[in-house]
Amino acid sequence: MRSSSVARLLAAASLLNCVAALAQGDIAPIRTWQELKTETLARAERNAYPVAGLPAKEVAEALANIRSLDRDEWASAFSAIGQRFLEFAAAQKAGGNRPDARASYLMAWRFFAFGAWPVANSPGKRAAYQKGAAAFRECAALLDRPLEVARIPYNGAEVVGYLALPAGARAAPLVIAIAGLDSRKENAAERAAAYTSRGIGLLALDLPGTGESPAKVDAAAARMFSRVIDWLQTRRDVDATRLAVQGSSWGSYWAARLAFVERARLRGAVVQGGPVHGYFQPEWQKKALLTREYLFDLFAARAALYGVSRLDEFLAYGPRLSLQESGLIDQNSAPVLLVGGERDTQVPIDDLYLLLRHGSPKEAWVNPQGGHMGRSKDWPDERIFREVTLPWLESALKR
Repeated sequence: MRSSSVARLLAAASLLNCVAALAQGDIAPIRTWQELKTETLARAERNAYPVAGLPAKEVAEALANIRSLDRDEWASAFSAIGQRFLEFAAAQKAGGNRPDARASYLMAWRFFAFGAWPVANSPGKRAAYQKGAAAFRECAALLDRPLEVARIPYNGAEVVGYLALPAGARAAPLVIAIAGLDSRKENAAERAAAYTSRGIGLLALDLPGTGESPAKVDAAAARMFSRVIDWLQTRRDVDATRLAVQGSSWGSYWAARLAFVERARLRGAVVQGGPVHGYFQPEWQKKALLTREYLFDLFAARAALYGVSRLDEFLAYGPRLSLQESGLIDQNSAPVLLVGGERDTQVPIDDLYLLLRHGSPKEAWVNPQGGHMGRSKDWPDERIFREVTLPWLESALKR
């Protein structure tokens, strides 16, 4: 791989040197552009993370217009496809074709979002995310029951989320869904109908340090979610005595933390592929940062959560977030479902077992063949959601 391409990928030569120092033994090297192109297309063809939901034909078209690992080149190619769907949507909306317009706005969001993936850390990627979020809100406004854009005051700023409530319910039970490292509240809100069809509301939120969240990742950011629960208690259309929280990947850290600190106000928490203790240790990060399970730019995405840019800063920051070191894991908690995969190379499966062995009794679903989030060929994300996490949440809210 040319050093200039690597430098563009990691944004700094100093970081390249640090990462290269870690890339010893059997640690996988960073993908070259050709390797990344091949892997991205292969995942699109099997509808796999993180390109699930994107037509392989258009993914191939975007990739054909990229020549390097440059972030803005990536953003430009995928945004061009997003712009095409945005124009389709506008024409369909003007012609009164709401269903097709809704579908086109949704596809525009997905392509813009992948143009910004995994983190909006360049001008082109920031623009892609903003255009994508605007497209998603156009889609949300065309739903039979439009999503409400919730704006919750917090520390002089606001927490922005999407609120979906079932029709005809005076006060609905509700799940607070927290997106992951490289997903956003828009991704979580795409599943709104799955909740509302079961009589459950959904509030989709960004993980601190991502999207439109007003907070960076720090233990104190749990207060942001507590403020969200305070706000939900003021809503007459929400049954604040029946609330649960669902985290995806890094968002599960907050689901786990809230299961302890908000146990009196939560009926349950789903912790799926979330960091607990081992993840935050430098030894794990040195091994995990170059995993090929993650498509690309993993360090940049993880470092952005903390608001740092150097590897030494990143490795020093993490341990303060450990739920073991804080003593929380030995306390009682709300009911918890732990979901993971034995072959996870992004978050150690031992973190799941650590939570399982401490504090209140918990339930667990572990895929022996699964990678991050428990996903595998036989158990893709959507199957785990439909057959494992959603039924558990429905049951927890009825307790």
